[in-house]
Amino acid sequence: MPSRLPALLAQCRLDEPEVDIRLFEVPLSQQIRGLTDDLYDVGFAQSDEVGDGILAEPVWHDPLMVAVPARHPILSYKRIPLDEVLRYPLVMCDPMVCEGHARQVARVLRAVDAEPLVAEQVTSLDLMMALVSAGFALGLAGASQIAASRECGVVARPLSGRSPILTTYLLCLNGEPSQTLSRFIERVGAIELARESTPPAALKPDIPEEIEL
Repeated sequence: MPSRLPALLAQCRLDEPEVDIRLFEVPLSQQIRGLTDDLYDVGFAQSDEVGDGILAEPVWHDPLMVAVPARHPILSYKRIPLDEVLRYPLVMCDPMVCEGHARQVARVLRAVDAEPLVAEQVTSLDLMMALVSAGFALGLAGASQIAASRECGVVARPLSGRSPILTTYLLCLNGEPSQTLSRFIERVGAIELARESTPPAALKPDIPEEIEL
């Protein structure tokens, strides 16, 4: 998930400190069941394939970037061709755990008539960045996710051409939300608007990355 979540939670605590927010990290299928069974009020996912009765609203957008180990030969490219990426081993998100992310990345990879060389499947972006930093493989993740990883020795480079976009969706039951939930949803949108209005220089991370959006 993009790094907007900490800003969102901080704003919620500031605006409504009396509202208790509990977080659960679960696969997409379990999240859908939880929403349907009224276990969860709202969810975030990188897939809009959620079935009937649930709304999937696109709320956050993040350019898909290549996470590259420092000193890797592919860094000769300022913008990396996708077919060049597929010449090297990749560390990918486990499609059973990171279902939405895996689907969006798979759609991008299908643009090239070549099978990816999957060196490892991981259940978290932190582990992906650790393996990239260690030089095991390249990774594919959102720009803000790479920036938030804080791993040394990882350089983020855009793909050549128009950068693919990873989309995060807000999931909730199809119906009239409570006033508390409505205010939460408004804050979700406000986080993205605030990011879009921030000058690019202010968004630059202080780790060795080269993000060209």
